[in-house]
Amino acid sequence: MDDVTVVGAGVIGLTCAVRLLEAGARVRVVTADEPLRTVSRLAAAVWYPTHTAADPRVLVWAHRTYDVLMAQAGDGIAGVAPRPTRMLLRRPAGTPWWAAAVPGFATHPGEWRFTVPSVEMEAYLPWLAERVRALGGTIMLGRVEHLADLGGQAGTVVNATGLGARTLADDAAMFPARGQIVVVANPGIETSVRDEEHPDGMTYIHPRSRDVVLGGTFQPGDWNEAPEPATSAAILRRCAELVPELAGVRPLWEAAGLRPAREGGPRLEVDPQRLPGGTRVVHCYGHGGAGVTLSWGCADEVTGLVARS
Repeated sequence: MDDVTVVGAGVIGLTCAVRLLEAGARVRVVTADEPLRTVSRLAAAVWYPTHTAADPRVLVWAHRTYDVLMAQAGDGIAGVAPRPTRMLLRRPAGTPWWAAAVPGFATHPGEWRFTVPSVEMEAYLPWLAERVRALGGTIMLGRVEHLADLGGQAGTVVNATGLGARTLADDAAMFPARGQIVVVANPGIETSVRDEEHPDGMTYIHPRSRDVVLGGTFQPGDWNEAPEPATSAAILRRCAELVPELAGVRPLWEAAGLRPAREGGPRLEVDPQRLPGGTRVVHCYGHGGAGVTLSWGCADEVTGLVARS
């Protein structure tokens, strides 16, 4: 398999690099930021194809990722664990399109219940980076201003730049979907709770080993990366209404990040135009808030495209 340069070291870039290395490619990852400084670090990272339209390809990616992450949880991989989840329903709803990927999915009055993998990104991103290095790959800090600058340096470039693809790939369909979270100490909660149609804004409670991620917002077109106090207060109020154990909790920290959303859904394809020197480009970006949920399935497809290109 050709040498490959993966651009981007968020969860999509790193999983692509791992799969390519496992398939025998020589891989270097070029990233403007260390993995723990990418937007992936802020992901609540509980498997769920949020704000993702029904699509057979997306279901394949989500199903594959579910299986991989649950296997990793069973193997004791850092930060990965199964998480029982309740999705509260504000109106009658049938079985969702993604339920085929989730064994044991069940409908109850007013809610869906299921168990899915959750990932603590502070542990998982370093594990992925170390996996890349253990397989012989390299991770280099450097900002890529133009994909054409990588022409001739590798047989294939994998563009996993997330929101950066708006300029690097000249893709006007890319847009930020701002998300704000509040992290609090875990008072003993074990079950994730979602209320995607809360009248005051999407709401979720995702417990982790030592804390709980509370959210949230989904604000298309908003580039503000500074957390807003009023938004944090509203998140805390909504979450305490749903899970009373959270009443009176104090924030440990709060943050806002820009999900790499894309009109029409993720772009995963071989670019028909080659870079100078004949270098091929495989694009894999635009996953919005479902990067972790789709990561390993997309990495498998990227690897297949690189092998066949």
